[in-house]
Amino acid sequence: MSLATTHCRAALGIEAPLITVETHLANGLPAFNIVGLPEKAVQESRDRVRSALINSGFDFPARRITVNLAPADLPKQGSRFDLAIAVGILIASRQLAQDAAEGYELIGELSLAGALRPTVGVLPMALACRSRQRRLILPHENLREASLVRDIEIYPMQHLLGVSGHLGGRQRVAATRADIEQTASAICPDLAEVHGQARARRALEVAAAGRHNLLMMGPPGSGKSMLANRLPGILPPLEEDEALHSAAVRSVAGQPFDASNWRIRPYRAPHHTASGVALVGGGSSPKPGEISLAHNGVLFLDELPEFDHRVLEVLREPLETGRILISRAARQAEFPADFQLVAAMNPCPCGYANDPARICSSCSPATAARYQRRVSGPLRDRIDIQIEVPALPRQELLMGLAEASEDSATVRRRVIAAWRIQLERQGAANARLSQAGLARHCTLPDKGAALLTDAMETLGLSARAFHRILRLARTLADLDASARIEDRHLTEAISYRRLDRITSPG
Repeated sequence: MSLATTHCRAALGIEAPLITVETHLANGLPAFNIVGLPEKAVQESRDRVRSALINSGFDFPARRITVNLAPADLPKQGSRFDLAIAVGILIASRQLAQDAAEGYELIGELSLAGALRPTVGVLPMALACRSRQRRLILPHENLREASLVRDIEIYPMQHLLGVSGHLGGRQRVAATRADIEQTASAICPDLAEVHGQARARRALEVAAAGRHNLLMMGPPGSGKSMLANRLPGILPPLEEDEALHSAAVRSVAGQPFDASNWRIRPYRAPHHTASGVALVGGGSSPKPGEISLAHNGVLFLDELPEFDHRVLEVLREPLETGRILISRAARQAEFPADFQLVAAMNPCPCGYANDPARICSSCSPATAARYQRRVSGPLRDRIDIQIEVPALPRQELLMGLAEASEDSATVRRRVIAAWRIQLERQGAANARLSQAGLARHCTLPDKGAALLTDAMETLGLSARAFHRILRLARTLADLDASARIEDRHLTEAISYRRLDRITSPG
């Protein structure tokens, strides 16, 4: 029979839909055609596969070869189909048995000499392959990444001859996997290095405890970036399922796999000149952007008003939904984007408004207000904690050098304890608490309800801000291991929205 079927997988967001590679050999003038919406790199597989087969000592059939990549309406891109096409030709030309590739999925690019080269997006493919209970043959250099997936048989290969020897039964290879350390061991900057700024340190701990978004406003050198850099060090490590999703995004983006930090929460800090595509993802073949690379981690935007207004506005939907849908004329791709936003900004263009140590001679109050309003109200409304980070007086800075500050490990223990309370109670962090969860877990005493009503009128808060204050108060209660939200928790939560009044129009 001159028809063979092998299996590979395409890339669609962080999904890996199954591709059936059908290879047919027919009589007629020699030709080699690939159909099924192949893009340029897939069409070039014809030359790579032909040379790889010949240089590996196989017979290349002088017949009319047709390779169909099904389903035909799904665009195919990249060189990942080379190996599946080559094995399909070997089976169709009876150089391998008809059932040689049954139960296997194959991925890998072929060199002209037949060597297997690594490809991107292996982790999503391994996850999908496990769900179908199939075995996976891939390039040896992709082994460590694929080994993150448990309960799957992986066969790393270095050459097409090894693949044919294994499938043909001449030289079987045992399923193997790389030894990946399952602990988070990366070194993060320590919070003990931050002297003073007790209120900002407290806000950072609260943000970490409930996965709340945080905005810090203050003059240059007050410690905003320093604080943001230390947030990952007080966050709990990723759970295995979270780590796999974050690693899958990096795999699709083509970033090299690093086994030492795959359980560490991502920390991304794009420059303020980043474009909208760089931030949210896109391109003719959609790729994940910074917000997806920060999935389950932290996205730090320094100099927030300096970002292009249109770039910042695209953050609004992902902050609510935790995902981003990229639509192009030919295809759509959805990427996860459940990130924690931390932003920093100066109070005015020169940076020194309200700084007692320096005179802001070039910026009027109206200029400072216009600068702060570069961050739109709808975006600011989605940021739970908004605080001022003033410059430290010299005397307090000198005292801080002499006194030891609380380190990240100590703060992290409190954060983890609060996380566990939230997960046991509602299965999610407080910042992701649903409306039904708010009604169930964020009830207020009569005095607290009146206090929050007054705050809404005074600060001009929206309904969204109202709900975010409730979530924030719930986190403060969890840090105190309190079953109920007390007045002190609500008062502190409201105090983190003072910038709403400072930056309001007028």
